[in-house]
Amino acid sequence: MPDDLVSPGTEPLPEVPLEPTPAFFVATTSAPDPAVKPVRKPRRGMYVLPSLFTAGNIAAGYYAITQSVQGSVADPNYFDRAALAIGFAVLFDGLDGRIARMTNTTSEFGKELDSLADVITFGVAPSLLAYIWGFRMLPLLAYPMLRERILHVGVFVCFLFLICGASRLARFNVSVNPQPRNPGRPGRKYFVGMPIPAGAGVLAAVVHFFRGSPIVDARMSILWLGLIAGTGFLMVSSWRFWSGKEINLGASHPVRQLLILAIVVAVLVMESEWALLIIALGYLVSGVLARLAYSWSRERRRSAQGGSA
Repeated sequence: MPDDLVSPGTEPLPEVPLEPTPAFFVATTSAPDPAVKPVRKPRRGMYVLPSLFTAGNIAAGYYAITQSVQGSVADPNYFDRAALAIGFAVLFDGLDGRIARMTNTTSEFGKELDSLADVITFGVAPSLLAYIWGFRMLPLLAYPMLRERILHVGVFVCFLFLICGASRLARFNVSVNPQPRNPGRPGRKYFVGMPIPAGAGVLAAVVHFFRGSPIVDARMSILWLGLIAGTGFLMVSSWRFWSGKEINLGASHPVRQLLILAIVVAVLVMESEWALLIIALGYLVSGVLARLAYSWSRERRRSAQGGSA
């Protein structure tokens, strides 16, 4: 401190040495690295693109509902169109999430809208189609008491399908890294329980296989009951199902992938009844076989350990 500022009879204050500036302050105030490109936020209009596919999903479900209520034994084409609408909705459902990830436009609004769309298109629409197509069209005069019982059980089972699908969606939304009860290969991702679009696809594929012609035999209605109940159980189960997330459309050999895609589309167009039925039931059976194979291998390991002890 200068001497002329010190009052008489007082000692000057000692000078406090200044500490060096911490390194993290220097790092934060340094100039940005020109080699690092800033992350550009997508334009606001890009967020609408995935929602358009979700809206197409809802539109297909609504169309399926309107066609189901108009179907009859005399005009089964309504049922067939409802089943095809659910099939197209499965395609829309697979595209909206993939496009949102590719364009970096995922949002909480989009996730909630997608869940609500799935409840309508893959829950309400297929359950209504399954009830009208499989039970409501049974003849009135043949076995009237049996028909009434089948109708009552059919309403209950179709409602269970809807509840199982909604529960499957709710569990998927709140789960963080869920693991199936029968784990698969390490490094691969699996669905825990059958996804609701696949469950709806099973019912729609069966209806389309018969070209919309409704069930008029009580014995076939009982088999239809079992298929609906089994599909609902698989949706809320903790069994593993193939997710297909390891498929990379941007990988190498694009010509080969384009050729495979063209063959698949051609088969679906020319033999849609058999192709869709095989794909849907094959996916359903794959989850059951994976669970049985895991249980069998676990029992074999236990018996081997018991014999060695």
